[in-house]
Amino acid sequence: MAVETLSGKVFFLITGASRGIGKQIAVSFGSILEDGSHALLLAKNLTALKETAKNIPSNITVDTVSVDLSKATEDELHKIIMQSLKDKTPEQFDRLVVVHNVGTMGDISKTTNDMSDLTTWHNYYDLNVFIPAILNGVVMKIFNENTNTEKTVVNITSLFAIKPTRYTGYYCTGKAAREMFFKVFALENPQVNVLNYSPGPVETDMLHEVCEQHADQEVKAHMNELVTKKIVLTCKQTVTRLLEILKDHKYTSGDHVDYYDEL
Repeated sequence: MAVETLSGKVFFLITGASRGIGKQIAVSFGSILEDGSHALLLAKNLTALKETAKNIPSNITVDTVSVDLSKATEDELHKIIMQSLKDKTPEQFDRLVVVHNVGTMGDISKTTNDMSDLTTWHNYYDLNVFIPAILNGVVMKIFNENTNTEKTVVNITSLFAIKPTRYTGYYCTGKAAREMFFKVFALENPQVNVLNYSPGPVETDMLHEVCEQHADQEVKAHMNELVTKKIVLTCKQTVTRLLEILKDHKYTSGDHVDYYDEL
């Protein structure tokens, strides 16, 4: 599939590329990148990242970096990107594509009244909200406005960002805060193509976590039914839809677009 967003020489950065949707995005995007493009895959599990990299064509330069994104600093993230660029400069790339995919569900056994531990809140927001925001700023400063590089930022969001569900106080608020950050970013940076993509119910480790651990029995039963009846999407299905949305580009920068939305 030819997608203008991924044409020319692209510097492609994705977080959480070791499994699930992130792995599929890395492989699907990487497979249509052109010669001279460069992919930087970030996650904690280096072995799994290297497995992801094996599925990206050899004509694409791929860097895999193990980093704990819940503890990363601005300086560390800047160093990772600069080391990945090596002797290349941002000006050598036609496009920058950043996919903020990393994310966790959080404790889905607690009501909001029980979510009173500040450290737990800090840890959740560090990984799911603060680091994506900081990483985005670091990348934008490196590929600054003085370059002619076309920029696209994809934030993997969720229906839970706009629809509350019991026992998902961490996840719902984290996704909502992160999505709103990228909506503000889109307004402040009209030259950047920003998409908040909600991938739908996808068969991943996170979905199975909901099936097994969610304290709301109705939600738990519904998700298990989706899995049993094989109604859930595969990672490939949702990433193919993401590529279609980027290709057609019928959304306004910053929009929340769901897998099932008709554009």
